[in-house]
Formats: sequence, C-alpha cells, structure tokens
Amino acid sequence: MIKMTEAENLKEKLFRKTKTGWETIDKKTKEEIFSYCKNYMDFLNVSKTEREIIKSAKKLAEKNGFKSIQEYQTLKAGDKVYYNNRDKSMYLAVIGQDSIEKGINIIGSHADSPRLDLKPNPLYEDSDFAYFKTHYYGGIKKYQWTTIPLAIHGVIVKPNGEKIEVVLGEEETDPIFTITDLLPHLATEQMERKLKEGIKGEDLNLLIGSIPYEGKKGPDSVKLNIMSILNEKYGITEMDFVSSELEIVPAFRARSMGLDSSMVAAYGQDDKVCVYTSLTALLALENPKTTAVCIISDKEEIGSMGNTGMESHVFDTFISEILNKLEINKPNLLDQVFCNSKMLSADVDAAYDPIYASSYEKNNAGFLGRGIGLNKYTGARGKSGASDANAEFVAMIRNIFEKENVAYEFAELGRVDLGGGGTIAYILADKGVDVIDCGVPVLSMHAPYEVTSKFDIYEAYRAYSAFWKN
Repeated sequence: MIKMTEAENLKEKLFRKTKTGWETIDKKTKEEIFSYCKNYMDFLNVSKTEREIIKSAKKLAEKNGFKSIQEYQTLKAGDKVYYNNRDKSMYLAVIGQDSIEKGINIIGSHADSPRLDLKPNPLYEDSDFAYFKTHYYGGIKKYQWTTIPLAIHGVIVKPNGEKIEVVLGEEETDPIFTITDLLPHLATEQMERKLKEGIKGEDLNLLIGSIPYEGKKGPDSVKLNIMSILNEKYGITEMDFVSSELEIVPAFRARSMGLDSSMVAAYGQDDKVCVYTSLTALLALENPKTTAVCIISDKEEIGSMGNTGMESHVFDTFISEILNKLEINKPNLLDQVFCNSKMLSADVDAAYDPIYASSYEKNNAGFLGRGIGLNKYTGARGKSGASDANAEFVAMIRNIFEKENVAYEFAELGRVDLGGGGTIAYILADKGVDVIDCGVPVLSMHAPYEVTSKFDIYEAYRAYSAFWKN
C-alpha cells in the first residue's frame, strides 16, 4: 500500500473535491440512478409543454394523496395541497409541524421551455406548399430549428368553450413537420451572414402540406385541403387559430445517451429536469417540520410575466389561502412568512463544454457528473439583475448537503462580460425570501436536444429531498 505524503494529506483535507460522481458510487446506487432516470425520461416524453407538465404533475400529485386546496375547509400538519393556475403553472405544499409563521421552505422550477408558437393567423399557401407561420418563444439559436422533425402540441378553444387538445407528430403513425433550409450549393449569400442572421425569424415557417383540395384548382387549393383535414379531425375553422395555443416542439424522444448510457438527451430539460426532481422529492415527503412548497412556474423563458408567471401575485394568493385555512391569517402575516422563508431556485446551469472552453472560466464552471450545481448569483456583467445569496444562507445549504452526503458544485454562468442570464430567484428574493439558484448542469442549453448527466439528475432529487427534510 502506498502511503500518502504529508502534502497529499493536506491537499486532500484543504482542497475542494473535483472528481466525477461516478467514481464515488457502488453498483446498487448506479442501478437506482438508472431506474430513476428511466422514469424521468418517460415523464419527458409525455410532458413537452407547460400544459402537459401541469397535467402530468397533477396526476402524480393526486396519486400520492394531494388534493386541490379548494377541497379543504381547514388545514393541519401533514395535509397535502395543490393549486392549479390555469393549467399552466402549479403550486404544491405539504403542511409542516412547526408554525408557518416561522417561514416555509420553497423549491421553485419552471415548466416552459424555448419553442416556436403559431402566430394568431398562421396558415398560408405559397408555391403549392402550405405553411404555418411561427413566432419563436424564449432564447433560441434559430438555425437549430431547421431540418429536424417537429411536432405540434397544444389546445384550441372554440368560442363556446369547447377545448380541443392537439398532439401531432409523436406517434410512429403520425406525420411530422419540419422547417426547410437552403441547400449549400445555393447558400453562398446566406453563409456570409452572421450566424444569428443565417435563419431569420420570419423564415421559421413550418411546412405542413402540398396536396391541393380535390376538384379545386388555382390559389389556396393546398391551404383549403389542409383546412379541410383539420376541420374533419378537430371540427375547427381557420378563425379558431386565434383562440389557440399551439406550440412547435422537437419530435425527438428522450433517450439514454453515450455507449455507457450515462447521460440523458431530450428536449426541454431546461427546466423540466428540475420540475421532475423537485416534484418527485415533494411527493415522497411525509410530515416535514417546516411547511414544504413546490413551485412549477410558467413564462420564465420570457421574463416570468403574465398571470401564470412568477411576477404575478397568484403564488401569494396560494400562500394566503393556506394561512386562511390554517385559521391564523392576520395583516402583514404573508410578508412575515416570506421574510422567514428559504428557497432553492431550481433552474438549470450551463455545463462546461471543452469544445467551447473559451466561453467558460474553468475554475468557476459547472461540470456534468459532479452533482447538483449552485449559483450564488446570476445576472450579467457586474452582476446586473442578479439575486446574490448571502453567505449565511449559502453556508446553511452547504451544511444540509454535506450532512446528507449530496454531491454539489458551485459555478457561474460562463465567463465574465460574455453574457449572462437569470431565473425566478430575484422575484422571491424581492419578497424577502433567502434564495440561491440550485439546479442540474446542462450541455447545449436551449437547443432542441439538451444533454444532462444521470448522476446529476439523481443528486438533484436527493438535494431537494434533503432541503425539505432539514
């Protein structure tokens, strides 16, 4: 046996650990990780939009004993409640044993992901092709959305209130759709443009058909045939598009990635990976000391605006309703609860990619396979727009994770002055909550196919569980 030198012993004691988490686990734990991630991938395959996420979350919650808060007259410790906000965001809670006046423990993620939305008047015909016009949602690289298989998900609501759910392009028997690109033989001018201008927003048009309506010649005959198909399938007219929410998402299925199956490749892991890990951690929670609250928010990718985004006061209404049904509410109590509360803002982080090493500061980058990633602050340049966690709260989270043997790392979002980003952390911090960003590192973030480590996914579940239990 080789003995460690004094310097090596000191290094082991004093330096932060930077090795991959796969080196620290046994065969049994690896099997648990793979089993958990199989369920995660199944969840992703039926939950590509925020509405589908909430539908899946509601189903899982009710299966695990949660009820709508409207079903309760009063609440007590151990009760499990949820609030469904317009089928696009959701808040869940397990009432704790301690007085809620001492604060609550919150984990907040978001269900929306970058995508393409149909415009209000999307259908048109050009040169015997039928297209849908789209408007991109969130920060995307537009060229990544061409020449890949795409699916249509969403709802169409008629004036009489009838709601039609649409999922086209996911089954093997379904047609898929795509956005075409220019062949390289004719792309000399296109390839001279800057990368961000190679594909223009108004050119992200979805190709959906090419057969004219039988017996009709001339203009709009292909459009008429498409509209006839849609009318027969869904009973809609062209005007019904204006009261629809139809989203274009990749038709890819979530898959294990790598010869060792160590990673997950899937659309929308920003931020569905944190939705799933925090949700399943809450569902497994029984009789916590402190009231545990799980947020699944909407509209984060476009600033958290609107009545389903975190900038709205609907979350405040949910907590106020809990206070009402605990029969303890009084003026200013909501503010007091928030000021005594703690939160993990569960959003993904950019993982270090050695192919693009110059975009990162390696000593402060997050790496795949090293556990849950913590960001003390986000923002841009001189921390502009950041929610900067105080040292006392950071130490508290470290203590929880180290006590529970959770693998974690600290990181920044890329090199200083290169870019930046934000989460919902600042919104809860504005209410007085102690907040730190805490999520899974991701490769190819905001691309149609993102990559995560199965080890990190499982550690996120363990991290969120530990936060709520301590």
